[in-house]
Amino acid sequence: MLVTTTATLQNREITDYRGIVTGEAILGANIFKDLFAGIRDIVGGRSAAYEEELARARQIALEEMQQRAAQLGANAVIGVDLDYETVGQNGSMLMVSATGTAVVVR
Repeated sequence: MLVTTTATLQNREITDYRGIVTGEAILGANIFKDLFAGIRDIVGGRSAAYEEELARARQIALEEMQQRAAQLGANAVIGVDLDYETVGQNGSMLMVSATGTAVVVR
């Protein structure tokens, strides 16, 4: 499946639009990751644990979006937009959503 943030695909013709597709992932933060992230905030540096969770959530959202596009008979998703939000009590969960337009290209 081709996935792009652009509205077109170079050297490809869009023959059919199948609709908007989305994928979401909500992941909770682990108390130990929070503890170590808090220490990083004090002493500086990057929080690898949170970066890994963010990458995992993004991958899940993109895969779910692609599965929904495939169910519609699409072979590409164009105009993909990724959004990131914290949700839950005290912002304890991370939500990543991927949205795009499912299309058939040749």
